[in-house]
Amino acid sequence: MKRFLSILLSLIFILSSFISCQRNSAQIKSLQRLEEGVSNPTTIQELEDAISKYQSRIDDLVTAEAQVGIWYKILGTRYLDKRMYGKALECFQKAAGYYPDNANLFYYIGVCARQMGIASIGVNNTATATQKDYFRMSEKAYLTALDKDPKYYRAMYAVGILYTFQLLEHEKAIPHLEKFVSVQTRDVDGMFALARVYYCTEQYQKAVDLYDKIISLNPGAVKLKEAQDNKEFVINKIYE
Repeated sequence: MKRFLSILLSLIFILSSFISCQRNSAQIKSLQRLEEGVSNPTTIQELEDAISKYQSRIDDLVTAEAQVGIWYKILGTRYLDKRMYGKALECFQKAAGYYPDNANLFYYIGVCARQMGIASIGVNNTATATQKDYFRMSEKAYLTALDKDPKYYRAMYAVGILYTFQLLEHEKAIPHLEKFVSVQTRDVDGMFALARVYYCTEQYQKAVDLYDKIISLNPGAVKLKEAQDNKEFVINKIYE
């Protein structure tokens, strides 16, 4: 009997709570209508008035949503500075959900995904499925950034490096790196990368010409010697 009464009291409490919640919900909606002076608009004038009265709330919501996207970008940048690439990747992906036309966000997604791929090397330095997935994610992100901003030179260089050193798809790297060095005419890192691609695709004379250009720029003792050594290596390859 005591157990029955206990169950009965519990049911009464749950029922009363449910009714109370319904009343509270109805009261809140009623208060909102009273606050804005809008009930059930039907005419054109009433609908226009309702939109006008709620417009400020809509604007507030849009502003808040936009701010969330900005915060995700800032947080992603902080994680990136600390080389926490997985966390940074998540933040930039979420930020891109708020700003899908922002090329910069997709560039950073590419950077983080590439780094995650590099960190996913398997046993005996063999590639894993996860690593390849990250590299493809990086490729897609860089290409998306370039689609949104064809003059985004950092993404242009980055995807060329990805094709050259990670994906080993040298032919795909050529147009991106060629365009990059045609504009960034004193960027010797881009020239070194393109010269490497030319060598890997057996375009030896183009590689030699690029090393000559690097040498003419006199980029410093270390890079100058590297260019001279690489040029000699390629010339020897030509005359093998």
